[in-house]
Amino acid sequence: MNLSGIGSSLGSRLIGTWRLVSREDRDADGQARPDPALGSDPLGLLIYDTAGNFAAQFMRRERGEEAGPAPAGGSNNTSAVNGYDAYFGTYTVDEEEGTVTQRLSAALSPANVGMVVTREVTVTGDTLVIELSTTRADGEPITRTLRWTRGA
Repeated sequence: MNLSGIGSSLGSRLIGTWRLVSREDRDADGQARPDPALGSDPLGLLIYDTAGNFAAQFMRRERGEEAGPAPAGGSNNTSAVNGYDAYFGTYTVDEEEGTVTQRLSAALSPANVGMVVTREVTVTGDTLVIELSTTRADGEPITRTLRWTRGA
């Protein structure tokens, strides 16, 4: 279902169900730095509805009993548990800044409940790109880019 023409505002174009295509973490030198908990190619599902609610889930593709350590929960980052991360809450869009701010009402990791995170977002047709600055478990700053496609 192509919903790319449902509205001209960023907020209206964001509404829908999104499937993760790729996730890249890069350090200050541009080197790839895959997340040890979710791996370099996790599965992901992201939903934004018209009432201002959202839900996000991520899972390591080849998740075993020990999927790696959880990353440090920085001011703009959530923490995976055993190769899985899930959270939901409410969101607002800043049309001028091109950002979405998410308020986490619930999360797999108790430390993430109540977090407020802001991401830069771009929607072009059926492609959503989310960018954020965060840190790895060792404290190293990274830039994360998530590419999504609109899915049913």
